[in-house]
Amino acid sequence: MSLIYCLEDDDAIRDLILYTLNTVGFEARGFAESESFWTALDQRLPRLILLDIMLPGEDGMQVLEKLRSRPDTAALPVIMATARGTEFDKVSGLDLGADDYLVKPFGMMEMVSRVRAVLRRAGPDRTAEVLRAGGLVMHTREHTVEADGQRVALTLKEYELLRLFLENPGQVFDRDTLLRRIWDTDYAGETRTVDVHIRSLRAKLGQAADCIETVRGVGYRLEERP
Repeated sequence: MSLIYCLEDDDAIRDLILYTLNTVGFEARGFAESESFWTALDQRLPRLILLDIMLPGEDGMQVLEKLRSRPDTAALPVIMATARGTEFDKVSGLDLGADDYLVKPFGMMEMVSRVRAVLRRAGPDRTAEVLRAGGLVMHTREHTVEADGQRVALTLKEYELLRLFLENPGQVFDRDTLLRRIWDTDYAGETRTVDVHIRSLRAKLGQAADCIETVRGVGYRLEERP
């Protein structure tokens, strides 16, 4: 049974989310503030986190940034909850490594659908076990990446981007296609999110990232090299 953590300070919303998730077959635990959340995280890692942005004390953006900086949670799927109309929060969350977002007020079935979609993308549902290109090695069953022999901690979106490139060497992907394939969105205003994640991915992979080429005016591709 997949464990899901929900960090939400509104008691009524949190209780409804937990009731819905438990009803449809997940194991869900809720937290009203970040201190108890971090304590639980150190004891047991969930498969996914639902994270509200507006929180007392440490807000959702700070929590997300900390999650992405820890090796044990860097690739943990996170869905952010934002207030209606706060496009800046949505884009900022995606840039920091959020895997999806929900705009309040949202329906419970929409939430369940997004949770299942993110878990499907994060799960070991493809058959290839090892993907290679130059100094890059990806072990898909273990969900690990090595760059020039060194283990690298990637966020889920960085991992999915790299996997897409490794599975399709030589193929050029424009930014809109990457948004649809990796983020399940076609909102043109978020294309800079792709560039932010590519820069972060390259920085983490070091010289091994040289095979990820920018195709000027189009997008990106992975160039096969010996």
